[in-house]
Amino acid sequence: MYVALAEDNKILASKIVETTQSNYHSAFIISTIKDILKENLLTPKNIDVVATNVGPGSFTGIRACTTVARIFAQAADCKAVGVSSLEILSRLNSGDKKTLVALDARKEMAYAAAFEAHKQIFEPRALAIESLKEMISNEDYFIVTDSKLEPILGGISYQNADDDLGEYLVQIAYEKVNAGFDTDWQKLLPLYIQPPPVTVKKQA
Repeated sequence: MYVALAEDNKILASKIVETTQSNYHSAFIISTIKDILKENLLTPKNIDVVATNVGPGSFTGIRACTTVARIFAQAADCKAVGVSSLEILSRLNSGDKKTLVALDARKEMAYAAAFEAHKQIFEPRALAIESLKEMISNEDYFIVTDSKLEPILGGISYQNADDDLGEYLVQIAYEKVNAGFDTDWQKLLPLYIQPPPVTVKKQA
C-alpha cells in the first residue's frame, strides 16, 4: 500500500506499507493517512482531491482503498479520482514504446491493458496468457508485469522496480482532474474485471 501527499504536483510526503505475516497492509490505510496529514499540519478539509487505485488487484485491498477514498471525499467535500492499477504501472515505461501491462489473474489468465504516450489503447480486461504471448510476438511492447508472469511474458516485474507508485498515482490524478474527469465520489467504484470470489452455502 502506498500513500502520497502532493501540492501542485509536487510530492510532500510518501509512505509505503507492506503486508507481513501478522498484518495486512489495508488495515493501516486510515492511520497512515492521519499520520501524513498530521506531519504536514493539515486536516482532511485542506485536501482538494483524493485519488485511489481502483484495481484490478486484491479484492480486499481494492474494496478497502475505494471505501476509504469515498468516505474521505464525502467528509472533506473534495474531488475523488479512481485510477486503474494497470495505468499506474504503465508509468514504469519512460520511453517511447507502447506499454503492455499484464498482471496474474490465475487460471492461465491475466488482467491486461495497453498504453501509448500515456493514453489507453485498450481498456483493462481479462485475457488468456496465450493471447498475450501472441500479442507480444506481433508487436514490440514495453512489458510491465509481475514476478509470476515475467518468466512467461518477459519485460519487467513491477515488484522488482524501485519506483514510487504513489508518485505515479499523483501524476495521473492531476492529469484526470485537469482533463475534466468525473470527480464525484459517488461514482468512485472498484474496477472488478472478474467477479469477486464468493462462497455460496449449499441448500439443505
